[in-house]
Amino acid sequence: MAGFLRTAIPFLLSNFTLTFFIIGLIFSGVALMRLHAPVTSAWIAEKLIAWFVFFSVGVCNLYNFVMHVFFGEMAARFIGWADSPFQFEVGMASLGFAAVGFLAAFRSFDLRLAAILGPSIFLLGAAGGHIYQMITAHNFAPGNAGIIFWTDILIPLFGFALLWLQHRYGKPAAR
Repeated sequence: MAGFLRTAIPFLLSNFTLTFFIIGLIFSGVALMRLHAPVTSAWIAEKLIAWFVFFSVGVCNLYNFVMHVFFGEMAARFIGWADSPFQFEVGMASLGFAAVGFLAAFRSFDLRLAAILGPSIFLLGAAGGHIYQMITAHNFAPGNAGIIFWTDILIPLFGFALLWLQHRYGKPAAR
């Protein structure tokens, strides 16, 4: 068991974007099971987007802030880069995204749109940067070419799909 934990904990923390995405899905499922109303498409979309914004935007960006601001050298090494003062700036941008994510999680469609749009532009731009680094610098470090790269693409796409679902099904009927 100790060997499993020594492997699992670094994996979960290193691939935090996937970890928090899955936690958001789990919370969504629990919220739907605890719902005291008929489970409709509108409720499914509502719970999925609320917990997605909370975890994949709020918690994930808060974690990114902590890693880049307080553990910058380790974060840079994980990405395959040298430590840089720009990490503080990335960390502060992540803190701003986290704050908007926490505010938007259980609020309006428009606020959720803003909470997903900003980080999505950042993540898709980061994915482009990762591709550039893979091609030009042959940087295949886990933080550049691993799960983080794929979630930099898939998390925004999932967020936009949830926004579309919420727009399509609207607000769920009152309990």
